[in-house]
Amino acid sequence: MANQGDGTWRVGFSKFATRMLGELVEARYDFEVGDVVKSGQEIGYVEGFKAASDLFCVMDGEFAGGNPILEVDACVVKSSPYVDGWLYAVKGDPEESSVDVDGYIDHLDKLINKMQEEGY
Repeated sequence: MANQGDGTWRVGFSKFATRMLGELVEARYDFEVGDVVKSGQEIGYVEGFKAASDLFCVMDGEFAGGNPILEVDACVVKSSPYVDGWLYAVKGDPEESSVDVDGYIDHLDKLINKMQEEGY
């Protein structure tokens, strides 16, 4: 998740998730901009070359729309998952257990360092 500074958060996949999905073929949303969404609620789906998956909302708030770039270049989800390849946006407050992009990358760095120290 990435905070846009106005209470809107962009939500996307991790690099790991993009590897499991493969190249994104399609993303569809069951909600219109301004619709109320809840954490855990199914809001649409994505389809890739390797897999298809339902999309679930990660916070309570108002659906702020899907990423318009995906309609032109869906591959950006895999090539730039943390910047341009976000999936959808929600205006609201994330759950306390949620981490933003920087927090997630920091978590992965620590995990990778630990694994390297342990010889994996």
